[in-house]
Amino acid sequence: MARRARLTIFSIFLSLLLVLQSGCSSVTNNSRQTSKPASRSSRGNSTPDEIEVPDDLSSDLIHPEDLQYEGAFRLPEGSSGSNWEYSGEAMTYYPDGDPNGPDDRHPGSIFAVGHDQDQLVSEISIPLPLVPLKKGDLNGLHTASTLQPFADITGGMFGHPEMPVAGLQYLPPMGGRDSGKLHFAWGQHLHSEQTPTHGWSEPDLSSPKPAGPWYLGDFTSYATCDYLFEIPKEWADANTPRLYLATGRFREGRWSGLGPSLFAYGPWNEGDPPTAGQRLKKVVPLLLYGIHHKGNPEIEVSDKRKMKTFKEADSWTGGAWLTGGNKSAVIFAGTKAIGKSWYGFANGVEYPTDEESGQRIPEVPPWPYDDRSWWSEGIQAQIIFYNPEDLAGVAKGAMKSWEPQPYASLDINQYMFDPGFDHKRDKDQTIGAVSFDRGRGILYVLEERADGDKSIIHVFRIET
Repeated sequence: MARRARLTIFSIFLSLLLVLQSGCSSVTNNSRQTSKPASRSSRGNSTPDEIEVPDDLSSDLIHPEDLQYEGAFRLPEGSSGSNWEYSGEAMTYYPDGDPNGPDDRHPGSIFAVGHDQDQLVSEISIPLPLVPLKKGDLNGLHTASTLQPFADITGGMFGHPEMPVAGLQYLPPMGGRDSGKLHFAWGQHLHSEQTPTHGWSEPDLSSPKPAGPWYLGDFTSYATCDYLFEIPKEWADANTPRLYLATGRFREGRWSGLGPSLFAYGPWNEGDPPTAGQRLKKVVPLLLYGIHHKGNPEIEVSDKRKMKTFKEADSWTGGAWLTGGNKSAVIFAGTKAIGKSWYGFANGVEYPTDEESGQRIPEVPPWPYDDRSWWSEGIQAQIIFYNPEDLAGVAKGAMKSWEPQPYASLDINQYMFDPGFDHKRDKDQTIGAVSFDRGRGILYVLEERADGDKSIIHVFRIET
């Protein structure tokens, strides 16, 4: 683990000042608010599942060390029949939220999807993040408050997805419209064919007025309908004109390609709004580790077209386009498979990926190892970093969609409250969605089921 930064007298004074500004009378005796370099970036000590930072990394790119950890906060109690247990599929920062909140350097609010079996969205405040003095002490954290209770922003257009995946991103008014939108993506674990997956709603959850769903060109739903984030206008205008949204998906196994996918799109260019069931035509691939064939739900893959640390048991569940000063990076956050990876059961028993191959079918092991899936020896909360110029090369046809590779990875396990496997709780994933406050360079990272079965949100700030 990286050496923890020392808390100076100045930072203690700043912490007290920030807490007083947020309306608290004092700092609790089991928490602190501070900034310190994020966990280990793989420079000179990388493992096969990490990416070593090159010595000649461009000064235009965000370095892993530029992310400063500020702490975490808890989520509120439930509302309107749903709650934050088993949450984490999607969230987005909302710059106009909580206008009367405290002046604590964390303005705005967050929209996020709650319990994964309800798939409802709520708006919450952003309290001052804290680092407990005692590791893992949830009582040392502030708790967000509910600003808008849970509501269905999709109008039921996706039914009740089996093992759902989702994405959210707020954008200000686009294409001459008079209001900003909550853009969303929704899908499920298994798709036998392409389905419409994207739409938008109003941020007023009492009257969301959903529009959609739309197909994302002819691309398979296995590669398009999970994370969703904003593309900076300057980059988009130069490389994907009028397409200011990025969306994609990484599905465990090999069906969505051998690494995270990413596509640029902008539905406001194709209708006001586009009609339900419409197929959006202006969709530009930025990242796809394989070849897409129209009508085929699976991506054609080859080990010649994969992310260099790819494992079938990886889980990349969040993405953001980071900017800070003159630096930038496209990141994906998730739960990285560590060590050996296999298909089968959690106790190491392997199961053939093709049941008609003639290979022996093993007996199902007893609980809690009876869930058949992709597994690995260990897992790590990790962030990977891509060069936006490589994605520009893909958009302009100068690079193949599988040629860009991450230039660095960042191990953030030490900040997690409940990392690693917990088979008895059926917990095999650490990281959920992420969101980014571009105006202040703040990255929000959701840790799943860290507060009982509720999620918590970690906060990083870009310091360049």
